Amino acid sequence: MRVMEGIRVLDLGRYIAGPFCAALLGDYGAEVIRVDRVGGSEDRQILPVSEHGAGAQFLQVNRNKRSISLEIDRPEGREVLHALVRRSDVVIANMPPRALESLGLDYETLRAIKPDVILTASSAFGTAPAVRDRVAFDGVGQAISGAVHLSGLPDHPMKAMVPVVDFATALSCALGTVMALYERKASGMGQEVGASLLQTALTFSSASLIEEAALHVDRQASMNRAAQYAPSDIFRARDGWFIAQVIGPAMFKRWARMVGQPELVDDPRLQDDLQRGRHGEYLSGVMSEWCAGLTRAEALAQLEEARIPAGAVNSPREVLQDDAIRAAEPFEPMAYPGVPEPVPIVKAPVFLSRTPSSIRRRAPLAGEHTDEILAEIGYSPAMVAQLHAGGIVGRP
Repeated sequence: MRVMEGIRVLDLGRYIAGPFCAALLGDYGAEVIRVDRVGGSEDRQILPVSEHGAGAQFLQVNRNKRSISLEIDRPEGREVLHALVRRSDVVIANMPPRALESLGLDYETLRAIKPDVILTASSAFGTAPAVRDRVAFDGVGQAISGAVHLSGLPDHPMKAMVPVVDFATALSCALGTVMALYERKASGMGQEVGASLLQTALTFSSASLIEEAALHVDRQASMNRAAQYAPSDIFRARDGWFIAQVIGPAMFKRWARMVGQPELVDDPRLQDDLQRGRHGEYLSGVMSEWCAGLTRAEALAQLEEARIPAGAVNSPREVLQDDAIRAAEPFEPMAYPGVPEPVPIVKAPVFLSRTPSSIRRRAPLAGEHTDEILAEIGYSPAMVAQLHAGGIVGRP
């Protein structure tokens, strides 16, 4: 039996934070129904990879789901939605509180329909009145948290080009949902699970924020060098770039021996991590001289032998070709209509030894399962036909 088997999830999420939370629950056995707009929702075509425009991001965060196309802003569609809520344990919707209320997806409305329902609702800034209805995407969270300021060049901040804040918010939502389901076993009551891009991003930046509050150091961007320890940087070998990170006295001693300068261990300027961080430019220079004549593979082999964390700076193409990554078996290749080759869906990042996750179903086409879902909640063929005729529901 799968961990989440028997749990029914209604996914009205968009983009990443909501949909990926639902996908994770589905990976562990929950039955997940995605509610699409008739004709397909706005998050389906980001980074299109199929001849029909299906997006790479959508394929990743919507596996293990069925789809019903439904216009929930019309009375007949709202009736279908309420019928779906009555058979659901969890409703997921990542949107501002005002939007939840206007669509009848706020917790009080849902609780009136199903008293023990759990609403998992992430937003941009949380539920405090002054900020509850502000909108944001991942990059905004990175920027306002201080992370972008500390990245890139001193006169040119840079954000991460992968949506780390969105995905981490989804992981928090999945954890919160599971906790709420666990608590419901004792109380018999549902509750609202909240998360925000802001809180996630601030969590990532928390050490720097605490340091600033305590010491007023006013950290500035230092490119790829860490400010608090060294050498920790991105280095260029003969044929490519790699990252290496040296933290703590034991590792620094091994590194100094590896680069042929064991006397650095006794240098009075380099006696702890903070001192080495202050001299990070110098230590990065030592490392750069050491690796300039080596291939990347040679440098990484020596770093591995010295037990120093290091890795190649891979392009997306190199990731897919990396032997070590392939050996870890992180992907589940899945066929999708309109894509010429199977796409590498990344498996769940959490591993359970006895009840593992599984990706059993590709991301759905918009409305692919509309008729079967309607039949499951009691709609007769004639009623289904009437909903189609009125444009309340749709098929692919």
